[in-house]
This record gives sequence, structure tokens and C-alpha cells, in this order.
Amino acid sequence: MVQDTKAERPPNQDYDLSAPISSNSGLRQGLTSYGDAHFSLFLRKVFIKALGYSEDALSRPIIGIINTFSGFNPCHANVPQLIEAAKRGVQLNGGLAIEFPTISVHESFSYPTSMFLRNLMSMDTEEMIRAQPLDACIMIGGCDKTVPAQLMGGISANKPILPLVTGPMMPGSHRGERLGACTDCRNNWAAFRAGDMDIEEISAINEELAPTIGTCGVMGTASTMACITAALGLMPLRGASAPAVSSARLRIAEETGANAVSVALAKRKPQEVLSKESFLNAITVIQAIGGSTNAVVHLMAIVNRHPKLQGVITLDTFTEIGNRTPLLIDLKPSGDNYMNDFHNAGGMVALLHTLRPLLHLSAMTITGQTLKEVLDSSPFRTFPLSQQIIRPLSDPLYPSSSLVVVKGNIAPNGAIMKASASKDRNLLSHRGPAVVFESSEDMARRIDDPNLEVTKDSVLVLKGIGPIGNPGMPEAGLIPIPRKLASAGVKDMLRLSDGRMSGTAGGTIVLHISPESALPESPFGVIETGDLISCDVEKGELHLEISDNDLNSRIDARMRNTSDAVVASSERQRRRGYRGLYERSVNQAQDGADFDFLTAAGPPESSM
Repeated sequence: MVQDTKAERPPNQDYDLSAPISSNSGLRQGLTSYGDAHFSLFLRKVFIKALGYSEDALSRPIIGIINTFSGFNPCHANVPQLIEAAKRGVQLNGGLAIEFPTISVHESFSYPTSMFLRNLMSMDTEEMIRAQPLDACIMIGGCDKTVPAQLMGGISANKPILPLVTGPMMPGSHRGERLGACTDCRNNWAAFRAGDMDIEEISAINEELAPTIGTCGVMGTASTMACITAALGLMPLRGASAPAVSSARLRIAEETGANAVSVALAKRKPQEVLSKESFLNAITVIQAIGGSTNAVVHLMAIVNRHPKLQGVITLDTFTEIGNRTPLLIDLKPSGDNYMNDFHNAGGMVALLHTLRPLLHLSAMTITGQTLKEVLDSSPFRTFPLSQQIIRPLSDPLYPSSSLVVVKGNIAPNGAIMKASASKDRNLLSHRGPAVVFESSEDMARRIDDPNLEVTKDSVLVLKGIGPIGNPGMPEAGLIPIPRKLASAGVKDMLRLSDGRMSGTAGGTIVLHISPESALPESPFGVIETGDLISCDVEKGELHLEISDNDLNSRIDARMRNTSDAVVASSERQRRRGYRGLYERSVNQAQDGADFDFLTAAGPPESSM
């Protein structure tokens, strides 16, 4: 006979009106404001019990799982499986897993650009983590802007967070050669534009560029952010590279669920875990992997959410670390291989062991271990494939500074170039006449005009695609080679813009020029066709070859002729909705293109 033990159970303390309600954990935290805390908790339990939860289940650490599945996001198509695996890890370790949605952003399905929505997703993530009774939160993301958005929001909310990325896709094949999104998307489209490929072949290639679900299978923005997240110590090292369609990805999800329970019990918050050394390690990894230029703007946004680190990490930090960090990873677009090759070669475990002399091993990780302890417990032996994909420090793919910061009279606040992805290294020190396009529309109208006055030595300049100028700072910085030059065999030219380009793209391209041309005081905004521009990557210099007096005269004249600027500013002040909020609040690229009021310091006094 089963003994009835109900009478032996202590009365539910939640309904003891004489007992104070703790607000630190479980369902008791962040109670809805009804004026009566006991009633608030009572009502909360009324409604959650509608889902069938028992008092026993509700007494356990509550682990939220962010669900970013969307039919418009093929990078996140495996999210349902990851949620189930993460739940298994949580519940095997004594926690209660509860999933909830946030918005989902995909690079190719977001108008005008996914970067436009990154800050919105970060706000959604921050407020939902803060609003709901979570002891820890697993954040499932993957596509380019989703992981930075989640890190930004998670750091600001400052509850225990554990990122879980969806993982890269596998490569496809065309005529016996491997293909992978999206470096090969761009290379093959360029060949089609140049007339080297017919429409039947480009159509066949279109079928093979993304043969499985997952993020781009090269060292683009998604893979770069995954590696950065692991380098920051926020997720298992294998989690940066395991393919989206692999069983390893599901085991990583289960491990993340298990970790979430212990992190919740330890109340290990991101602002406590992340230090200056954490970010120095992340920048070292960016340089060693030939990471996306987008990672610079994202990392600046992430670090500026941390109250103790805002202003500690700057663009100059990338230069300092780049000078001593070689490019080691042979992956597209800087090399020849794909993310599944990196994973099979040992992934982040092998890379961090290789980089060990350059890392700050005392940096803490989300598990409570130092990076040194993590690496000591994850030994790795090199083998031929690993050293082919992950070069030793003594035999790098590129000697230093895969990503470089350049500054000068047209980029006083800095600009970024992925030098390792240059297709013509002679262009890394180049001087030539500017061919200026005032906007994306102007470029689209004239770039393939056979009468365009341009040579292979020209410097293509695209204005108006900065954070404000074309809201969202689109990935239009990969200015196409004019068709008449492409048809003549020109593969690369020096190109400048205040926008971004995809991390999967290559070429000799200067990006994120600040201040952007939409601002009346921008030196970049006064470049004219025919002006001589010089760029010297080794010296970190980018100059318009006119005198300071002439440059200042141009800027003064532009600011005096304020009619266009006044109209644009007035329109921004009156514009409704999220676009109005974006244009009024976004900061410049060197600060992460975040909203000024979301940074740890808050908005400047002048905007209050």
C-alpha cells in the first residue's frame, strides 16, 4: 500500500502572508506589479499551472531557452532540435527548462538590412530576459546579427546567460569542386557579371551553394561570432564549429543545458565573468582566424554594454593585438577551406592551444574555470590535417594583422580593412584617382556604364551607406568591379565606403569610414571624383591628397550649405516608428553602431 505523505509536506511558504517574498530566484523574481507581492506570486502560479507544472517542477532552477526559429531563417532551421537537446540537459541536472520566443533576424530576408534590426533584437532579448523569472538563459542564435544582438542584450540584462549557436552548414559540390555560402556566392556571381559563366551554370551553382541548413560555412560573420563567443569563455569550445546537421551539435546543446543549471545556482553573471582579458583574447582570435570585418563593429557594441569596459577596448586595441597575431586559419575568404574542415582539424580547442602564448589564460569562463583550466582539461595532439588548416605560429598564412585599422584625414575616427582577403596585395599600398558614387542608387546607375571614366588604378568611393545615411549600414561596401574592367580581367580594386561588407567577401576594401558621409562635418563626405587618394595598410594610413586648408574649406562650405542637412535632420526628428528611433539614436561605427541610450554609459548629455 502506497503511503500518503501529503500531510508530512510543509505548508507552501509562498502563501504565508507573514513571510517576506525573496526576489532573487525562481518564480519569485521580477514579480508583476500588482501592489501585493503575495498576490502577484499567487496569480503567477495560477497561470503557469495551466501548463501542467507541479509545485516540485516549479521549485527547481528555471532555465529560459530563447527560441529564434523562423520560416524565414534557414540558419536557424535546427532550433527545434537544439531546444529539445538543451531541455534534456537542463532537466537531467535538476532544472526546469522553459522556452520563449524573441524576434529572429536573417541576413538575406531583412529589409533594409539585418544590421538595421540588430539593435531591436538586442532590446527584445534584454527586456525578455529581464522581465521573465529566469535563473539563467540559454540564447539560441546563429545568423550574423543574432549572436551579437543576444550578447548585447544579455550583458545589459546581466542575468546568467549561455549562448548556443546553430552551427555552420556543410559545403556543396559543382563539377567536382566544393562550394559553400557565401564566399562562393560572391565569387561565382562576379564571374557571371564578367561574362565568364553562362546563365545555365550560375543557375546550377545556385542549387549547391547552401546544400544544408546552418550558417555560412566559411569564416564569415556568423562563424566569426561563434569563435568570438567561445573565446570569450561563454560556451563550449567545440560549440563554435560543429556542423548544424551533426549529432555533435545536439550534444553541445545538451551540455549547454547542463551547464545552465550550475551557472544558475552559482549566479554567474556576464558582467562578472567578462573582463578586459576576455575581450583581448577574443580580438586575438579574430586576428588569427581572419575574422569578418563585421566582428569589429559588433565587438565594439558588445564591449560598450559592459559598465566596467566601455572605453577600455577601442579600435586601437585591434591594431595593437594585430601587430603580434598572425593569421593561422586556412579558410575562405582568406584561405581555401570550409568550417567543417576547421572542425575536423580540432576547431577552437586546437586553435587556442596554438595561440596559448598570446592569450590571457587567467580570463574566467562561464563554467567558473579559467581559460588555462579549460585548455589543461582539453589536451590536443596535432596531426597533418590540423596543421594544414590551423597553421603553427611559426608558419602562418599571413604574418600579422589580418584585420587592420587605418586612419587619416578622411577617416579621423578610423576605418577597417581585412588585409588578408585582398586579392591583389599590391593594392595594400596604392595611390589613385577617386571615382565617387554619392549613394547606392548612383552606383547602381553608373557602375556598368561603358562611358564611366575608370581604370584599374582608380579608387572606387561609395558614400551614403553609413549607419544613418542608409539606415542599417548595409553590406554594400563590396563595390562591384565595373563591368568593362571585369570583362578585361580586373579582379580587384581599392574601394572605400562608410558601410560594411559581408564577412564572406574578399577584396582590397576599406570599410566603416567614420564619421560617415551623411554627417555634414564628415571629411569623407567631401571627396570628389578625380581627387587623389593614398592608402598604406602597413602604416595604417588613408589620405585624401589635398591640403588641410582645402579640406577644411570643403567641409566648411558643405556645412554652410545646410539646406539638405537641415531637411534630413528635420525628417529624422519627425520620422515615426523604429526607423525614426534608429536614425536619431544610432552611434558611429567605431562605437559599434549601437543606440546611444543602450550603451552602459547611456546617451550623451547633448541628446537628453
